This record gives sequence, structure tokens and C-alpha cells, in this order.
Amino acid sequence: MSRLDAGSRDDQGALFSVEAEGPFAGVVFNRPLDQVFSYAIPKRLRGSVKVGQRVRVPLGRANQPITGYVVWIEPSAAVDPGKVKDVLEVLDDPPLIDGVMLELTRWMAGYYACSWGQALDAVVPAGVKKQAGTRIATCLIVPDEVRLCRDTWTLPSRQAEILELLCKAVGTLTVTDVCRLAKCTTAPIASLRRRGLIHTVRRRMSRAPVVKPSDPTVPEDDHDGKAPVALTSEQSDVLDRLAPSLAGDAFATFLLHGVTGSGKTEVYLSAIERVVARGKEAIVLVPEISLTPQTIRRFRRRFDRVAVLHSHLSDAERHRHWRAIASGEVQVVVGARSAIFAPARKLGLIVIDEEHESTFKQETTPRYHARDVAVKRAQLEKLPVILGSATPALETWANADRGRYTRLTLGRRVAERPMPRVDIIDMRREKPSKGQPAHALGGLMRRAMAEALDDNGQVILLLNRRGFHTFILCPKCGCVLKCGACDVALTHHKERHTALCHTCDAEYPPPDRCPSCSCNTLHYGGIGTERLEREVREAFPNHVVRRMDSDTMRSPGAYEQVLAAFRARQVHILLGTQMIAKGLDFPDVTLVGVVNADTSLHLPDFRAAERTFQLVAQVAGRTGRGERPGRVLVQTYAPDAPAISYAARHDYLGFVAQELPERKKHHYPPFGRVVRLIARGPIEADVVAFLDSFAGVLRGLADPGVLLLGPAPAPVMKIKHLFRYHLQLRAPTAPPLQALLRAALPLADPPHPIELAVDVDPVSLL
Repeated sequence: MSRLDAGSRDDQGALFSVEAEGPFAGVVFNRPLDQVFSYAIPKRLRGSVKVGQRVRVPLGRANQPITGYVVWIEPSAAVDPGKVKDVLEVLDDPPLIDGVMLELTRWMAGYYACSWGQALDAVVPAGVKKQAGTRIATCLIVPDEVRLCRDTWTLPSRQAEILELLCKAVGTLTVTDVCRLAKCTTAPIASLRRRGLIHTVRRRMSRAPVVKPSDPTVPEDDHDGKAPVALTSEQSDVLDRLAPSLAGDAFATFLLHGVTGSGKTEVYLSAIERVVARGKEAIVLVPEISLTPQTIRRFRRRFDRVAVLHSHLSDAERHRHWRAIASGEVQVVVGARSAIFAPARKLGLIVIDEEHESTFKQETTPRYHARDVAVKRAQLEKLPVILGSATPALETWANADRGRYTRLTLGRRVAERPMPRVDIIDMRREKPSKGQPAHALGGLMRRAMAEALDDNGQVILLLNRRGFHTFILCPKCGCVLKCGACDVALTHHKERHTALCHTCDAEYPPPDRCPSCSCNTLHYGGIGTERLEREVREAFPNHVVRRMDSDTMRSPGAYEQVLAAFRARQVHILLGTQMIAKGLDFPDVTLVGVVNADTSLHLPDFRAAERTFQLVAQVAGRTGRGERPGRVLVQTYAPDAPAISYAARHDYLGFVAQELPERKKHHYPPFGRVVRLIARGPIEADVVAFLDSFAGVLRGLADPGVLLLGPAPAPVMKIKHLFRYHLQLRAPTAPPLQALLRAALPLADPPHPIELAVDVDPVSLL
């Protein structure tokens, strides 16, 4: 498709240099098209088309109607009058995007190497684009000239009552609304219409009012977060340092480094209260798995109008929240990654809790990081942003070291509670008895669990692997059974009687013989949460055990129900994957066990050690949060690994001092910037040929300071029948990489069906 066909402002200006009369709208699309297209605004739509709206316009030689976003309106444009096309339809009123969001998405497009239209489309939720939960209704309006002289009309009492009702109404009323409020039929309405005293218009209306969400799972006698608590001296000091920024209108970024249980959330709440008192609003980002009833309850009990945005909302609910936020009805927006785009018009503060979490990174185009987008939005809107974590990302820590962020510290737990004691269990010495299968729980772990339960405590067990067995192996030929569509070992799920691919969710019947050599004595090995649950139930038959992973938390409300039961002490042992490692605060948990701390330690990713440290340190923080002391046991086959030994000592600074030199040696972040390019397609040879060719283009255009590594097979080489090869671009700073991408990507042109993905600042290299 030629850019000229749709009226591209840049190309047509260069070719024709004709200043055509307008007005004209600049439109971008959710396609990899890196330009703004000019469209004429016809007379019937003049005054209706506004910047930030979606419009329907014809695109290409076939004039296919397509939805785009208006990014500018100008009285004239350099276009060929014979080629320019008209805007067909306006889809939104009022506009969905304001000026700040236009500027933010323009920056995202440039930084994350996508089109402006792709960035804009990521900002607006699907439910808003579909206008979910709304309907077209016939509404009644009173013309201004009638409204001003309505007292001069002599009307039957019912008609006069209806006219007065419409004049005093706040908002728009439908015919049904008027009949209900005036307790009348449509006859007096029709009479008023015939006399020209009221008119009808067709407008899109909500099917349900925006109401303050409630949480029926919250027990009434739970006072957590109901009112401000007495601040510790550290919390007071932190708020004193935040005070000037909270009271002003200037950009500043703060890193709140606080150990687990130090009261970071109370600092957030107190800071937000100061902002709300000024008539401003706040956005709070948390990882999806931290959107627990406990977290939500703390915000709702401190603020009257809170919107919670998460993945389980229906499209209609999300649309209602969006409208409420945009109209200023919400004080605090709490949500996961995409909540950073909430249309708060009087934003005064952004908070990102657990800022180190990889879930803040979007894994589809545009591949933005919500933390970095938040900092950019705060800069554009001239307001403070707080990044909080007990285990900050090393990039964030380095930014504080360099003076870009202001570091604030909470080094002690609330009420001077001690950090839990952490013991490392060397699983190399925990050998099973001869002829017995390996157990998930070692002897020391079992004894510690028994002691904690006998002492009326609760236990949390972390194992970041789902399923019963994590692999199926042929002992004769060594073949590991893999998914037919992915280069991934199948996981045996005993309860579902299936072998499951955790990458594409393909299911296979458990085989009875090796597909390679037909050996009929397959070995099922590895331990997942399903197998751990059975072992725990057998070891502690008199205690209630619940498992939390994506297999058991499928039904709506399941997560909240299990946590409520655990809080009420109806559950004694809670085990699961990383979803139980963060955001939970239960005072009666006296033992936390990490069943296998090595699950991510040896992955081919430069962040593997950092992630392992963060996971162990975070789950260790789930205990000792009440009056009773806590204990942590960490089972590992690598007890001397720095990530594990430093986490056992609650020594973040020690880990940073050990890990940063390793990063610096290899020019990895925070001592360099990385861009990852991934090519994927159904024929391996074609993918390799394309990426080899494009690598040559990159080398020819790259600045001498840019290092290119690869192409090479991705660690997971095949997903959903598509072969994956990748290469890395590294440089000391971002500008050379951005310049290279701007020059090279227009030349990429991968042959169909090969796709090229660009991941700027990747958080995973798998």
C-alpha cells in the first residue's frame, strides 16, 4: 500500500507542494505505519472532529474504512487536492485522548520503536473502544431560546411539569427517564415536540450508573487500613522529605527502599492523602498478583472514591471506570500495568509498588515498561512519582546512585519487629532412602512445619513450578517429551490426566511409551505444586491445605476466597507459585518454606540471579509480620549462590555490591542499554536467512559504539509452530540504539509470514 493513497502529509507535501484549504485532520492507525495521514474534514463534521478522537476514514486504493486516531487539526495542509480523502465518521464524543497522553504516546512510539497509532491503541482499553455497557437512546433537550423564556408559555400542567423537569435536569434524560420521573405517558412529550418546545437527539448512554465498587469478601470487623495509624519515626522522616513535592507542581522521582514489613503502603496512603487534600488525584500501580482484597481494602477505607482496574473486569466495567476517572469522580486509581494510562485529569502523584516486578513490562507491541512510562508521564505533568520496593531493580538503584532519583529508606520493620531468621537447607545432603522416590520436603522442612503447626502457627510454602511432574523422560534413549508446537518440555498434570505445554497450553494424553524409541518404561520426574500438595496432605493429614496457582485459581473469586479462609485461620498451610510471594500480610504465619530456590537461578538470562534474589527475599518477608517471630527455610542445591546467600541474610546492599560488577563487566544494564530483535516464522531456514540479512543491514548502519550479538536461536527456539531467532544490540546509552532503529527498521521488510519483534529494554531474554 502506498502512503500516498491515504493522503500522507509528508509525502504529498514533497511531491505536490500544494497548500489545500481545510480544515484537515492528521490521523494515525494501529498499524506499523510510521507517518501521519491527512484527511479533509467535510462540512457536515466541522466542529465535531477534535484531537484525541477516533474517526473512521478510508485507507488505501480500496478505500477500506478503518479506525484511526486524530492527532492534529490544521486549517491547511500540503496535500494533492485530487488525492486527499474525507473523514467518514466521528466515533467518540468527548475525545478519549488528551494533550498529555498524545505527547506521552508520541514518546512511547519513538522510544519503544512502534508506530504512534500502535502506542495510542494500547492506551485505550478494549471496553472503551467498543463502548461496552452503552446503548443508543433517544434523549430530550430543550432549545436555549425556549429555556430562557419558558415562563411565558401557557401550557397544560403535565406539559409544563415536563418542560420544567428537563430544564432543571443535570445531564441528559431519555424519553423513558422523563416518563418515569414525571409519571406520565409519551403523549405530553409528543405534544411538546410538535410545538417545537423540545427536541429529540440520539446519544450513546450508559446501561448502568458508575457506582463505587464494593468488596463483599471483606469482613466488617477487619480494621486493616480503616484509619491512619501512628507513623514510625522513619515513615515520618520519609513523608517530611516528600512533603515539598507533594505540595507543589514539580517533577521528581523518589525510590522508596523499604524492607518487607516496614510500612511502605502506609507511606503511600499518607502521601496520597496530602495530594487528595489539594484536590488532586493519584494513580497507584501494583503487580496484578498484588491486587488482593487486603490491598484494595486499605485504599477504599482511606478514600471515598477509588477505582480498581484489573484483568478480571468486564469490558463494561472497565468502560464505566474509565468514564468515572475522566470525569473527575475518582480520587485514587489502583491497578496493574495499563492503569498508568488512566485518564486522570488532575493527577498529582503516581506510585509504583514493587517496582522491580517484571509484570510491569508489556510483552506485545508496544513493549513498554509501565515504570518508565510512569516516570515520563510524571515528567510531562510536572508531578512526583514514588517507586517502592524491598528489592529494587538494579536499574532503579543505579538511577538513585547517579542522582536521577532521590532515595528514601525504611530500614526497620514496623513496631521494631525483627526480620525473620533464614536457614538454608543444602538439598545435596537430603538424599532419599534407597528405593524411595525423592520428596519435595526435606526432613528439616517437615520438622519445622510440624513445630509451627503444633504452636498454632500457619505455614506458607513456595514452589514456582506448576503441575505434578515437571518433565517426562525416556531412560533408554534420553528423550525428553516436548510439545509438538513448542520447544518446551511437557508438564504432567495428574489431576487433569494430561501432559500440558505451559507455553501454548496444548494438551496431550500422558504417553505410555517413548515416541522416539518405543521404550515403555518412561520416567516421570521433577516436582510441581500439584505433587507438593499431595505430599503435604499425606504428611499433615489433620491440617487444612490449599494450593494457589493458575490451575486452581481459575474460577472468579477463587483467589479472594482462599486468602479470606487463610486469614480466618480456616487454612493452615498455603502453598503455591509466586502469586503467594508478594502482597500478603498475615500475622499468624510463623514459617515460610522455599521448596526449590533454584527454579530460575540457572536460566540463560542476565537477570536470573536478580530474580532469584528478589523472589526469595520477597517470600521471606511474608512471615514475622505480627507479634510472633517468623522463620524461613530455603531448600536449594546451590547454597553458595550469592543470590540465595544474600537473600538469606536480608542483605540487598550486599547482593547489589556483588551483582553490579558482573553486570558492568558484560555491559549489561544498568551499565548499558539493550535492544532485542526476535524474528519468528514457520520455516526455520527462512527465519535464519532473514535475520542474517537484517543483521548485515544493522552492522552497516550502526554507530561504532553499538555491539551486535547474534543472530542465534532463542533459548525457547519454537513457540506455537514458529521458529524463533534473536539478536541483541548493546550500547552504553540509548541514543545510538534509537538512531539505529529509526534508520534500519524501515528497511527490514520481513517476507510473509515472518514477523520481526523489537523489544527495547527487555526484561527477559528467553
